[in-house]
Amino acid sequence: MSVLLQIFGSILLAFVPVVIWGTIFYRKNPRDKKLIALTFIVGALAVFPILLYKISWQFLPWLNAFRVADIYKDDIIGFTNLIVLPLSVVITFMIVGLIEEIMKLLSVKIIDDDEILSVDDAIEFFIVAALGFSFTENILYFYNIWLAEGPYNLLLPFLFRSAFSTFAHLLFSGILGYYYGVAHFARPILQRELREKRKHWTVLLHKLFNLRKEKLFHQEKLLEGLIISIGLHAIFNIFLEMNLSFMMGPFLMGGYLALNYLFAMKENHKNYAKLLQGYKNSSTLNSLNKYKNRI
Repeated sequence: MSVLLQIFGSILLAFVPVVIWGTIFYRKNPRDKKLIALTFIVGALAVFPILLYKISWQFLPWLNAFRVADIYKDDIIGFTNLIVLPLSVVITFMIVGLIEEIMKLLSVKIIDDDEILSVDDAIEFFIVAALGFSFTENILYFYNIWLAEGPYNLLLPFLFRSAFSTFAHLLFSGILGYYYGVAHFARPILQRELREKRKHWTVLLHKLFNLRKEKLFHQEKLLEGLIISIGLHAIFNIFLEMNLSFMMGPFLMGGYLALNYLFAMKENHKNYAKLLQGYKNSSTLNSLNKYKNRI
């Protein structure tokens, strides 16, 4: 069978979930289509540095981060009497999640950082970058299966990756996008939290070490988002590894509800960029003129 047919067929199959999931989430927070398209393209290209990194192991094996996991291959984690998992598997999936989520984060930071006007925007851009990442990943999966097993064995992988794997990428990155958005607008959001709660750990550290509260809050939220997204990524891969397919439905349904909740939150709609511009024009808050450079 023609190689071109296999390539274009794989691209066409991978494009189907892009259209479906992209339409669903674009309607929740429409932005400039050219910007969305550029974010998608950069997210799709973000797979290739990971592929180059894996290829480099053949020549520079010490770069292989997964060798760390092999140290713990004899250590076992038991969740129940029926579920036993090597610690090396958990570490491996955490490394996979870390690498993939960092690449999607960089895609948004490179393209969209100055275009984020609200927390919803950050969620949307991260979802689009994840959709691009999943698009390239799906092309590679479908092409390899087509090459090895023929086109008649593509149906189940196509259905699974379209319904589960693609959305899983959107879920992990969408949640990271929420925390990235909160970190992006650390100053006004922290001020709001201080007004509402009157206490925050960043105030204490600020007093003890003379550190900027906004910087601490920014780093806290970014780290929190990475930990949660990487953890969810690892859990999903563990379900796959252990053939716990019955857990994926509730897991992803809960994720879909969580993303809908984040999009529905009124605070996430607030145009913080406009608010910050108001601060910058205020004579009593001149220190905010360098806000973006500080966090």
